[in-house]
Amino acid sequence: MKWRNVLLAAVLLVAGCGVSTESDPRGVSPPPGPFAGLTSPRPSAPATAATGRIDEVLYFILAGRLVPVTRRVDLQPSVTELISALRAGPAPTEREAGLTTALGGTDVVAAVSISGSRVELALAAPVEGSGRADEALAYAQLVCTLTAHADIQDVVFTRDGSPVGVPRGDGSLSEGPLTADDYSRLLGG
Repeated sequence: MKWRNVLLAAVLLVAGCGVSTESDPRGVSPPPGPFAGLTSPRPSAPATAATGRIDEVLYFILAGRLVPVTRRVDLQPSVTELISALRAGPAPTEREAGLTTALGGTDVVAAVSISGSRVELALAAPVEGSGRADEALAYAQLVCTLTAHADIQDVVFTRDGSPVGVPRGDGSLSEGPLTADDYSRLLGG
């Protein structure tokens, strides 16, 4: 009878310990030790697993079209961090799904400044022979990713302090502030 009371007390204690439920499953690794090898192997979680508290939206390319990819992060990423994530490109599981970036390995952005809800991206000096057929997609990735951030309304590109005409989704050049609407023709559907 005494062990039943202990068991009941343990159940009540565990039930009221404040461990909250989680909306998404997550993998659990066995503790180190001699019995760790007795567990069955589990597939590793994809790099874009929903583990953070905040949505980070990045625009990558799939079959010549822009597609949004939502990653979960713990802290709101800065503009510089978003640009770095675009340059780094899709995570391995995203690459396996066919996603690419037009910004991989390039230093398109030399400096970033923010004024209110506008981001100004100072472009690096052009490199000889670096013309890209997907130049519009590169600018589209930057504009769509940055304006997906709640605090950013539009993006302006400059070089040496002067506005630079960059390609929009319809092929025209614009020196004015750009939004995701300027690239609606490039969005996957």
